[in-house]
Amino acid sequence: MAIATATGAADVSSRHDLEAAVETLQNRSRAWLEMPIERKIGFAEATLDGLGRVAERQVAAALAAKGLPADQPVAGEEWFAGPYVQLRGLRLLLDSLRQIRDRGRIELPADRLAERGDGQLAVRVFPGDVLDGLLFRGFSAEVWMQPEVRRDNLAEHVGMIYRQPAPRPAVALVLGAGNVASIPTLDAVHKLFAEGRPTLLKFNPVNDYLGPLVAEAFSELIAAGFLRLAYGGAEVGEYLCRHPGIDEIHITGSQRTHDAIVYGPGEEGAARKRRGAPLLDKKITSELGNVSPMIVLPGEWSDADLEFQAQNLATQIVQNGGFNCNATKVVLTARDWPQRRELLQRLRRTLTRLPPRPAYYPGAEERFERFVTAYPQSELLGVRRAGVLPPALAVDVDAAQAEGLAFEEESFCAFTVETALPAADAGELLERAVEFCNERLHGTLNAGLIVDPRTERALGGAVERAVARLRYGSVAINHWPAMAYGLGSTPWGGFPGQPLDDVQSGRGFVHNSWLFERPQKSVVRGPFRVTPKPAWFVTHAAAHRVGRELTALERDRSPLHLPAILWHALRG
Repeated sequence: MAIATATGAADVSSRHDLEAAVETLQNRSRAWLEMPIERKIGFAEATLDGLGRVAERQVAAALAAKGLPADQPVAGEEWFAGPYVQLRGLRLLLDSLRQIRDRGRIELPADRLAERGDGQLAVRVFPGDVLDGLLFRGFSAEVWMQPEVRRDNLAEHVGMIYRQPAPRPAVALVLGAGNVASIPTLDAVHKLFAEGRPTLLKFNPVNDYLGPLVAEAFSELIAAGFLRLAYGGAEVGEYLCRHPGIDEIHITGSQRTHDAIVYGPGEEGAARKRRGAPLLDKKITSELGNVSPMIVLPGEWSDADLEFQAQNLATQIVQNGGFNCNATKVVLTARDWPQRRELLQRLRRTLTRLPPRPAYYPGAEERFERFVTAYPQSELLGVRRAGVLPPALAVDVDAAQAEGLAFEEESFCAFTVETALPAADAGELLERAVEFCNERLHGTLNAGLIVDPRTERALGGAVERAVARLRYGSVAINHWPAMAYGLGSTPWGGFPGQPLDDVQSGRGFVHNSWLFERPQKSVVRGPFRVTPKPAWFVTHAAAHRVGRELTALERDRSPLHLPAILWHALRG
């Protein structure tokens, strides 16, 4: 099979190479499924070591491809979204596999389980240990299970692939995302270790430069015939999706691509979708992006509060150039909140001061132009030039628009709208905003809300009820819901139950290190204001150094890394 070089795009995989790859995976599928867990742990440990070895080169390759400097804070983004997340996710999965090996099951201590007021079971998965608690002081995360999962039957919905007779062997195809380095590898890890499927990973042409590094990190799985890599565009993806040797598909991408796979392209595919007659006869899971909302509840904020939350919102808008499925695209505020204009002004100021970024993702300039044109009030917060897009913000976008482009389609660039809803107080805004998110915005992947402690106390249980009502696979309080992607212990995916013909943000979960089989949503909570400033903020002056040190910590989990992490974190 063709392998990418370190200096250029990969050669497109030939039909001969693709056939050989599928045949190898088919021949090895039963061996993988029936393999003793001890040997699978060995493969996972080797891969963890491999990801650590290539971490520095992976970050360098991604920064070069995206046109970003290696010695500036912006490089921290590639540490956090690349090797840090990869190492953390695989380490936590290894913890679960070792528990199954040693105890026959994953430990679920009683103090991590709680039943909500309506009886729904919540499992606290973060912090996982003392180091988590020290590094993420005040943060917590839960996994809310689907209603049929209860305290007395939870064990039946955790890690059963390792505890019950094996299902039939099958081969999975992972269609990798092009925007974030950790997505393709962690999707493949999930298929291999959480679902028991030897995997063919096809890289997106946007980041197929990662191929040689993945080949090195996953070399033992590749040598044993349990993983294969493929390269090419839509034609290669289409060929593999229709291949009789591929049993399951997982895609991270757009709903348009998903529907073309399921129903076929063009008008014929659209007609099939209308008739409910899918062309695909295989299982498909997916993560397809989102018009991600952030609800800002009105309160009485200090200057420090306003500044912190302006930087918080700016991070969610421009991190990775806005090319994130979880980037905040709609900010919902209370129309008559006295501090609304001040928050927006500070957000503008923060965005304007950020260095310009190359628009590396294909089609970005055309999408940007279409959204800016659709909203004449759009403000370009920086200089636009060929190949470089500034953040754009459109405020006072009417929530009552019959057809709102920004509500119905993810811009997938640094374009965000602010919509002010009529509300007499925080409680009314919360009610209106939850309904607006559920009924008007496209997608079910992630949503967030910002609420100061005094307002949350005054609302009683309203915030918790709002979290329950939000039909999203991840909900975060006071921070970017991307944390649910990065923690490794919180499953990542759209809210369950979407039909194929209205798939929204997709079906199924990945990043499922606890091996939960029926999660409903991940819920992340954090302090309203954090000191020192979170290292993932785009305004952190030493993010690249913190990212490097946190990655080193995930390689060996030694507290000896803490002094360096703290030193750099305080310089933000």
